[in-house]
Amino acid sequence: MKGLLILSHHVEDGEALSTRALLIRAGLNVTTITFENTLDIVTAFGLKVKADHFAKDVVMSDYDFLIIPGGRYVAKVVDKDVNIKELAKYFNSQDKMIGAICAGPRFLGQAGLLNGRSFTAYAGSEVDMPKGIYLPSYKAIRDHNIVTARGAGAVYEFAFEIVKYLLGEEKGHALLNSILF
Repeated sequence: MKGLLILSHHVEDGEALSTRALLIRAGLNVTTITFENTLDIVTAFGLKVKADHFAKDVVMSDYDFLIIPGGRYVAKVVDKDVNIKELAKYFNSQDKMIGAICAGPRFLGQAGLLNGRSFTAYAGSEVDMPKGIYLPSYKAIRDHNIVTARGAGAVYEFAFEIVKYLLGEEKGHALLNSILF
């Protein structure tokens, strides 16, 4: 299975890079994309990483899942963003898995994808999901094809829920066992 993970300047390091590493460890293929005007991304804590592709150069129908990490960039772009919301709407319309962590679920909320669905997110982010069912006590939760998580401290639970949904519960537990979780 192949998926996309969005990288933006000031993306939360752990939410993007640790999630990517855990999903690859579980046997998933993860390609990083960006809507920035450069492939060279500087994370929230100053790490320089290179996205694999510009989003415009990727055939979205070739991918099975989408990951939207959080970070400081979300507050700066979520209200005016069109690209990430449209990409999420596309994946949802195809009933493909979407994972969003920390403030990342704000994109899903503004796109209307969390209406009537259970979700969790970074505290305060729920304002963008007034028609969703906010469950702040959950580290990670799945409702149908959407997995959400609270923040960097929930990366392992986030990856587990994604792997469990895409590859099955046995593979999810194998992932956690492989990292001595």
